[in-house]
Amino acid sequence: MRKLILLLLSGLVVVMLTGAQYVSQVRDAPLLSDTRYFEVKRGDTFAAICQRWQEVHWIERCLPYQVYGKLFPERVNVKAGVYELQGLSVLGALSKLSTGAQADFMFTIIEGQTFKQVLANLKAAPFIDFDLTDMDFVPNVGEDVDGLFGTPGPHPEGWLYPETYHYHAYNKASTLLRHASERMQTQLALAWQQRAQDLPISSAYEALILASIIEKETGQAQERPLIASVFVNRLNRKMRLQTDPTVIYGLGDSFDGDIKRRHLREYTPYNTYRIKGLPPTPIAMPSFDAIIAATQPAQTDYLYFVSKGDGSHYFSKSLKEHNQAVQRYILNKHKG
Repeated sequence: MRKLILLLLSGLVVVMLTGAQYVSQVRDAPLLSDTRYFEVKRGDTFAAICQRWQEVHWIERCLPYQVYGKLFPERVNVKAGVYELQGLSVLGALSKLSTGAQADFMFTIIEGQTFKQVLANLKAAPFIDFDLTDMDFVPNVGEDVDGLFGTPGPHPEGWLYPETYHYHAYNKASTLLRHASERMQTQLALAWQQRAQDLPISSAYEALILASIIEKETGQAQERPLIASVFVNRLNRKMRLQTDPTVIYGLGDSFDGDIKRRHLREYTPYNTYRIKGLPPTPIAMPSFDAIIAATQPAQTDYLYFVSKGDGSHYFSKSLKEHNQAVQRYILNKHKG
C-alpha cells in the first residue's frame, strides 16, 4: 500500500511539473496572427479554436494549451463573438475569449450628411447586420415617402444625431439608427424648450429643417448664429430663403456637382428660389450647434451672405451691399 501511495504521489508530482512546464511555455507564447479580428461562433470549443489556430500557423501545437485548459478550465471557456486579437499573446487572446471582451466597433454620423450617405457608410461598416426591416422609429411628420430612400416609413432625413456610436459584431443597423434617432429627438426637444421668442417657425420639426440648412451653409462653426439670423430675418420679411443646398438636395441623384442657373429656375419642393418658406423636410443631419443656432439665432439686420472663398462669409444688410460683395468675392475671382 505504501509503495502504491508513493507511486501515485510521484505520478502526481510528474503531472504537476509537466503542467507547470507547459504553463510556462504558454505564458510567453505570442499569437502569430496578422489578422485583426477573430470570430468565435456559437458552439465553438477551445479545442476546435486551437485546432484552427494551428492550421493557420498562429501557434505551433495545441498540446501545451490542452494541458493548460485541463489545469484552468474556466480560462478556456470561450464565448461567442468577434474579438480583436492583433498583438496579443495566446493567454491574452484566451482572456478575451473567456471573458467575452468583444471588439468594440464604432460608427460615426457626420454633421451635414444626408440619410442616403449615412446608410451607404453604415452598409460598409464592419460586422454589422444591415437589416432595416424594422426601421419604424423615425417620428411621423405626416408625409409617407415609402421607398424614397429604400426604406419603409416616414421621411427619415434630419432625424439622426451626428455622433459616434459603438456596437458589437452583428448588432442590427436599425438598432444603431434607432439610438441616433432617439438622441436627436432628445436634443431637439431640449433646444426647442430653450428657443428664443418670436421665431418665424412654429414647431420643433421646422427648427430641425432650418438647422439642416444652416448646417449645409456653414463653413466656419462660429458663423452658424449669423447664418441663422439671415434666414430668420428673411422668413420674418416673407422673403424666399434662396439657399443653394436646398436646390441641390431637391435635384437628388441628377446633381453632378455643378449648380447652374437653370437649376435655380427648376421647380422642386426643395428649391427655395421658387418656393416660399422652408422646404418640406430637412436636407441633412444637423449638429446640435446648428439646432441651437436655429432656435437662438444672433440678433442682426443681415439679409444676405456670400462665401469669401475661405470657408467664411461676408454678411450684408442690403441687396446693394450684397451685390458689391458678390462682385468682390465671386465675379472678380472668376475673372482672375
